[in-house]
Amino acid sequence: MQKLKISGGNKLVGEINISGAKNAALPILAASLLSEKNISLNNVPQLNDIATMITLLQSMGVEVIFDDRMRLNLNARNVDRLIAPYDLVKTMRASILVLGPLVSRFGSAEVSLPGGCAIGARPVNLHIDGLRAMGAQIEVQDGYIKASATKLQGVHFDFKEISVTGTENIMMAAVLAEGETIITNAAREPEIVDLANFLRNMGANIKGDGTHTIIINGVNKLNGADYRVMPDRVETGTYLVATAITGGKILLKNTSENLLESVLSKLREAGAEIEAGEDWISLDMQRGNLKAVSFSTSPYPGFPTDMQAQFCALNSVANGEAEMVENIFENRFQHVVELHRMGADIQIKGNIASSKGVDSLTAAPVMATDLRASAGLIIAALAAEGDTIIDRIYHIDRGYERVEEKLQQLGARVSRENS
Repeated sequence: MQKLKISGGNKLVGEINISGAKNAALPILAASLLSEKNISLNNVPQLNDIATMITLLQSMGVEVIFDDRMRLNLNARNVDRLIAPYDLVKTMRASILVLGPLVSRFGSAEVSLPGGCAIGARPVNLHIDGLRAMGAQIEVQDGYIKASATKLQGVHFDFKEISVTGTENIMMAAVLAEGETIITNAAREPEIVDLANFLRNMGANIKGDGTHTIIINGVNKLNGADYRVMPDRVETGTYLVATAITGGKILLKNTSENLLESVLSKLREAGAEIEAGEDWISLDMQRGNLKAVSFSTSPYPGFPTDMQAQFCALNSVANGEAEMVENIFENRFQHVVELHRMGADIQIKGNIASSKGVDSLTAAPVMATDLRASAGLIIAALAAEGDTIIDRIYHIDRGYERVEEKLQQLGARVSRENS
């Protein structure tokens, strides 16, 4: 099993390009099932989760080719296997995203109940309820969601709780359904808007994405598309926090400040100088005095749960005390136990973590428990004294493209080792 070795103490200085957003690319890849025409995608990150989704699509009969310009070309005209098997789905929860497209276009699907990060319950019942409301017959049997439908019907579906992947699945199901679908209490994340833009590129009739009410009028069929995936806002935020904690200076290209205003606000509150243009963000912490910042996670446009672990690391060495409230997932403070091993003073009570900044962290062997926890541990290691070894880094490879290469570009001392 591979590990990361990080020798802390170096300021991150320089510039890097931000990759395409994993959480936008995954539903867009699933949406390729909705058309028999050619799909061409730019800015798709090369990550383990993306590779798993591509393998899943190929197992169904989708043709997938990377061309010489690193564009991903897909064609789903010869899909002949409407099953998402356990051995592929178990490693990635986003596999559930093929459910809506399969039922909508082919009238049948068997999707294994998903796996992925161990950060609490992410109920699939919201997906099932939405498809049932549209007329699908669904049974959960032998660990599989088995769905069938002659023709999905437009419906007014109100999500009992906000779900990003739930919203995406019902959107994809609705674009080929009969009549009008109105989704209320819909997720507002930028990745939802990116999926809607892609579907409109294919000829879908969608309005209201980015708000809590999305209106979709079904069409008979969708065309091909040539589309560029949006930049990764969580990768953007992660490198900004890593630069802030090391007192460095960074320029991030191919990204947008509009995607993470809540994160930039908290970084400014922490003492960072931030500037931004149309497709770049810079952060300078060389003159700053790192201050602790309190926050409470909430759905977009609130503070993202996917940045909570990174700010836990930041607050562990910042001046002052902070309260970090996790409202989205239970079990998402597992990284705090590992930060304790490095000398952090963070106490957990229910869904609240309270931090008191310490003068410095010290290197220790630590273990990643999920994707964003691993990012938090990398950030802590960059600021720690000595050599930190991070185990289970397969988590980081699910969501951060070429992480050690990008960190090395910025002056970090980091290497990948085999245990």
